[in-house]
Amino acid sequence: MSLPILSNSRQPSASPLRPASTRTFDNPIAPVDGVHPVLHEGRVAVITGAGSGIGRAAAVELAKIGMKLAIADVNEAGLQQTAKEVAAIIGEPNVIAVPTDVSKFESVAEFRDKIYDKWGEVAVLMNNAGIGPRGSSWDGLDNWHKVFDVNVFGVVNVQQAFVPSLLAQENPAMIINTGSKQGITNPPGNAAYNASKAAVKSLTEGLAHELRNIPHANVTAHLFIPGWTFTGMTGGGGIAEKPAGAWTAQETVLYMLDKVREGQFYVLVPDNETRPQVDQLRVMWAAGDVAEGRPALSRWHKDYKALFEEYMRDALAQME
Repeated sequence: MSLPILSNSRQPSASPLRPASTRTFDNPIAPVDGVHPVLHEGRVAVITGAGSGIGRAAAVELAKIGMKLAIADVNEAGLQQTAKEVAAIIGEPNVIAVPTDVSKFESVAEFRDKIYDKWGEVAVLMNNAGIGPRGSSWDGLDNWHKVFDVNVFGVVNVQQAFVPSLLAQENPAMIINTGSKQGITNPPGNAAYNASKAAVKSLTEGLAHELRNIPHANVTAHLFIPGWTFTGMTGGGGIAEKPAGAWTAQETVLYMLDKVREGQFYVLVPDNETRPQVDQLRVMWAAGDVAEGRPALSRWHKDYKALFEEYMRDALAQME
């Protein structure tokens, strides 16, 4: 589906959304007789950043499926807690927990070798490790390096270490990279984090393109874009109870797993505050800044605030 052109002129009759495309795409890894060839009992799931939040929730949900788990985190205490939880579901022999610093390729390579030495294959590779210290456009240089070392080079290191082995396997596999809506709509507040997640979006798109152009490749890539999720990094912040607008990590992971089963690349996750239609319109407005030559981040520009609000109001009214 091509994106609509969003006009600067006020044209209430012009729909900001075109009808969804009816074209379907082949899913190279589709369920057979109701059984997904990747997400099923006995296969191996690898999760980085598994010591808390979404990574821990993903480990638990994949363990419930009956998958073997290889989990990694730089936080050893959190990692061991996750290992304990998943071992209670699938048994200790089916869990490998390896303290790993994804910003260092050697550490990732050691993690990979332990997995292949024990099980000889990987079905799910979930690149989930991430941090969010703040860095503005001209301040916080140390934080910029920390964020990019983990959020960007951590993803690159894991792909460089694992993808050649995945391609050499007989069994199909999938790679799930955890991005962020902040890497797409770029809200003000943390330029370093936003830029790192924009890079994750770009490199995951490139990965998907490269994989689908390899003849007979049976590895797919997926960009996981959580909504407002109550975790230690994105939602906790000392708040004891989950805000009403946020989803739990479990809800976010379950939504993601449903979509990757369907073969979707962009897994844009809603929450209790932001429905899918709102996400779609925000993404399209952000793209319109480039297409129409509006000021950068015009959604937060004083001269465009009213126009953005009108755009959202009219578009949502047409969709109801």
